[in-house]
Amino acid sequence: MYNKRIVFWSACFGMLLFGVALITLGSIATDLKDKLGMSEIETGALFSILPFGILVGSLIFGPVADRYGYKLLLTITCIFLAAGFEGVAFSSSSALLKLSIFLIGLSGGVLNGATNALVSDISNSDRTANISLLGVFFGIGALGIPLMLGSAGEKAGFEGIVSSVGLVSLFGAIIYGLIKLPPPKNKEKIPFSLIKGFFSDSVLLLITFYLFFQSSFEGLMNNWTTSYLSDHLSLSQPKALLGLSLFVGGMVSMRLVTGLLIRNMPPARMLAISFFLLIAGLALLITGRAAAVAHTGFFLIGTGLANGFPVMLGLAGERYEKQSGTAFSFVLTIALLGNMIINYIMGIISEHTGIGNLVLVISFETLIMILLGLMIFKNYKKKRL
Repeated sequence: MYNKRIVFWSACFGMLLFGVALITLGSIATDLKDKLGMSEIETGALFSILPFGILVGSLIFGPVADRYGYKLLLTITCIFLAAGFEGVAFSSSSALLKLSIFLIGLSGGVLNGATNALVSDISNSDRTANISLLGVFFGIGALGIPLMLGSAGEKAGFEGIVSSVGLVSLFGAIIYGLIKLPPPKNKEKIPFSLIKGFFSDSVLLLITFYLFFQSSFEGLMNNWTTSYLSDHLSLSQPKALLGLSLFVGGMVSMRLVTGLLIRNMPPARMLAISFFLLIAGLALLITGRAAAVAHTGFFLIGTGLANGFPVMLGLAGERYEKQSGTAFSFVLTIALLGNMIINYIMGIISEHTGIGNLVLVISFETLIMILLGLMIFKNYKKKRL
């Protein structure tokens, strides 16, 4: 037997580590470049290693968790993450740095998927609310590293801070090694063959492609908000960064509200509210150029995107209760591909027609997500596997 509350909070700690893993490289990229004397091309190559590692981690965590359980998987993952952080902090060669970044990406992909699947497994009617609350800790981790570097970076150096994060990750390995976690769901074999059946489940495919666009939408906001505000609206760098912070803050605050205050709201209604907030935010970006209007728009977009992953992962976990890990691997891998593909397309659009078309791209994505959401809830009750 295991304690659901302890398991939930341990999952939250793992999600916090994922937030830290995702944001650390971007926060210290300039420091790494100066320390190792890397060119712009070499620095840019580092940014391609991290998402590749996350993709690999997202692909493998589910079948492994379903076959062997979460305990060994999360324990080893935290050890790999600690090794990655320590390698980034103290590496003196480009090869070791690349390996360390891959380990951080791999561990992050596993932590993101496994903690979501773990919370889904221990939840019943409050699955979406619990996953929303889990997502709050991603935001805490993502915001924590920039704050630490800003407040203590000059005194401790980026190496000291990153090394400390590595020790915290090692503490995670101790936690997962000591507590009791849900047992394996498939003790006979790794259920890779199950993935073939996912392609014949139209509802799961709709959920998957919803998250394809949800993930890319979030990626567009994370990667292009500051460029849009500074280049298209001619705002100063501090005001552009404020817009990004408000977007993240909107997402975190909405997930906190969902997880604590509206836990019993039906998922379809949650998604309807999300679409209303998204449309309101887009309307402000389309009609106004003032800083306050744009900032409000990005905050509303953050709140509108907040419930997409919790709602859809909740539906997938409910649909595949006995194979939740493998199902989550399937949908999260394709979601991450969407992030990479659409952001690459946005780069081409920005290069040839300007960053102002960001609003057009995210408006198109919003329309597709609304259509997919309507189709999902129209067909979802027909079959549960």
